[in-house]
Amino acid sequence: MSETNQDWFDRALRVIPGGVDSPVRSFRSVGGTPYTVVRGEGAYVVDVEGRRYLDFVQSYGASLLGHAHPAVVSALTEAVALGTTFGAPTPGEVRLAELMCSRVPGLEQVRFVSSGTEAVMSAVRLARGATGRSRIVKFDGCYHGHSDALLVAGGSGVAQLGLPGSAGVTAGAVADTTVAPYNVVPELDETVAAVLVEPVAANMNLVAPRAGFLAELRAACDRVGALLIFDEVITGFRLDYAGASNAFGVVPDLWCFGKVIGGGLPVGAFGGSAALLASLAPAGPVYQAGTLSGNPLATAAGSTVLEYVTPSHYERLSARVERFAASLAEAISAAGLYALTPRVGPLLGLYLSREPVDAPANFAAAKAVCDNGLYAGFFHAMLERGVALAPGAYEILFVSMAHGDAELDRAVEAAGEAAAVVAAS
Repeated sequence: MSETNQDWFDRALRVIPGGVDSPVRSFRSVGGTPYTVVRGEGAYVVDVEGRRYLDFVQSYGASLLGHAHPAVVSALTEAVALGTTFGAPTPGEVRLAELMCSRVPGLEQVRFVSSGTEAVMSAVRLARGATGRSRIVKFDGCYHGHSDALLVAGGSGVAQLGLPGSAGVTAGAVADTTVAPYNVVPELDETVAAVLVEPVAANMNLVAPRAGFLAELRAACDRVGALLIFDEVITGFRLDYAGASNAFGVVPDLWCFGKVIGGGLPVGAFGGSAALLASLAPAGPVYQAGTLSGNPLATAAGSTVLEYVTPSHYERLSARVERFAASLAEAISAAGLYALTPRVGPLLGLYLSREPVDAPANFAAAKAVCDNGLYAGFFHAMLERGVALAPGAYEILFVSMAHGDAELDRAVEAAGEAAAVVAAS
């Protein structure tokens, strides 16, 4: 008897809370049963029922080259034969760190961890330790992982589940966290250790930084001696060959990376100047550690991806996404809905409405559109047509370098049909 997605989800529900290992994978905000993936190939994934989907999730941005890229598979095959983890220094982590530092202006050293959450949590600890200050400023709707102090007013899965934060997070854990609206430079003083920001807000659908916002944040931090932290877990080496600091011409004090730098394997990293990172143990008093940090498989895959891509790859991908964004909006609007498709480089958002809306500049504006109830029907209509979007209106579309014109044209056609279904409902 063949197994179905429902069969696997039922099994998962018995042994995994909610049936998923990350809430964003659940279909809680769109309804229905999640599909269970057995393999990926370029721009596509295949589920346990043998259905093939054109995939715009791409592991939420981790798969820059698409799934199972031959160069990455080859690098992993070689690496796994040598051993999977050692708890000792390896050449791979040095090579990946060298690649990252050679590209990003101002990035002199990085330390690897195993997730984006760990990267941001560690960067915040370093900022507090280096400055001797306690307060962190973040922005409403920006998601920086699930560490206690940063879950307040987060986007992504937190927003999709309708949660203001999380049970189990004490008032004391967030007492030193101040939340400001995105695209507004907050008032800072000498109690602020760091300002933490997504250079492009990609966890409340897509909200672009207004002109001058990041540069003004840099100046505000400099005035009071606070550190500026860029959370580039999404934008790092996906927005641009050298990340957001290169794209916008603003250099933070600390960077946080993830996703792309692992080539599809679990990884994270935080970094900055050698002088600042000298505060980390064993050289300094700020303790941070991880048994699996700098994993040789993840660093092999990440190095392969970074060595493979060139600035021209990003230029071509951005141009392709620009055409796709315009065609997607046109097809949806022609079918009776209004679509807003904001784009920053190859990053693409999708807001659906029954009437024209302005591009959101902050979380409140994004939430007003994301919560209008249209996305769930559109999501399922696209899935029925073999196109997989993220199961939540707060996530963006990730177009990989494996998505060619034929795939994007197919997605546009499906979007027009899906929009007509929703418009008529």
